[in-house]
Amino acid sequence: MQGFINVIKESGMTSFDVVNKVKRKFKIPCGHMGTLDPMASGVLAVGLGKTTRLFNYLLDKVKVYVADFEFGYETDTLDITGKVLKENKIEVNKEDIVKALPSFIGEIDQIPPKYSAKNINGKRGYELAREGVEFTLASKKVTILDFKLIEKINDTTYRFEITCKGGTYIRSLARDLGYKLGTFGTMVSLDRRKAGIFTYDNAITIKELMETPIEELKIIPADEAVDYTKVLLGRRVAERLLNGINEKYPYPDGIYRVYSKTEFIGIGEAKNYDFKIKAYVKD
Repeated sequence: MQGFINVIKESGMTSFDVVNKVKRKFKIPCGHMGTLDPMASGVLAVGLGKTTRLFNYLLDKVKVYVADFEFGYETDTLDITGKVLKENKIEVNKEDIVKALPSFIGEIDQIPPKYSAKNINGKRGYELAREGVEFTLASKKVTILDFKLIEKINDTTYRFEITCKGGTYIRSLARDLGYKLGTFGTMVSLDRRKAGIFTYDNAITIKELMETPIEELKIIPADEAVDYTKVLLGRRVAERLLNGINEKYPYPDGIYRVYSKTEFIGIGEAKNYDFKIKAYVKD
């Protein structure tokens, strides 16, 4: 079976919890794309079977988050689950926030949170942080497409909508916006509304996942998640490619969706007139 189940992860669950529920439902290997922290909620795409092989071709998709930032303090995790490290009583206002937001739009340098899955000499950042090990993380380039203020929640908390590319840490945005405003910022809630084609419109709840018969569940076809140019191959050529034999084709260099008749095979790459399958999902 191939395709994606788009599940709405609830706050308090881990992404691994969601995958386990899908595994038990379908009784096949599964994997998720784009980890959500336990305190976060929102859409989590779970690939069924060999569909997980497409994840590397989905990493640069546009994501939309709605997040609440509270100003006046900063925690070690940069979110509400952490220990307060810094605080002050400087108040922020809507006007100053609106003026500050454009400076974050575009390609920017961002330092990831220490409590993250970043790899440092073979260990995850959160493992080192929990052990009390001192370390620094290098900044990385991320792309923010839009960053807007939605509403004021209370005197210290504001709600934002962030549209960005993969690899962006919303917790780091809370920290950096706080610095820009002359104070500190902490993320107190996060909801992922969109990740590529995966939105609330095509998502199901955990309850729906567990109570709905498999044949009635909304499974998103694997090829709908990738938007490369379509290539249709003959059966024999497709079999040769699936067996690792490259073929000569006059396609421009690039990545393609590969089909045999009407069946989706996977992702192919053309390079110097050689054509080969990079990720196949066909059983």
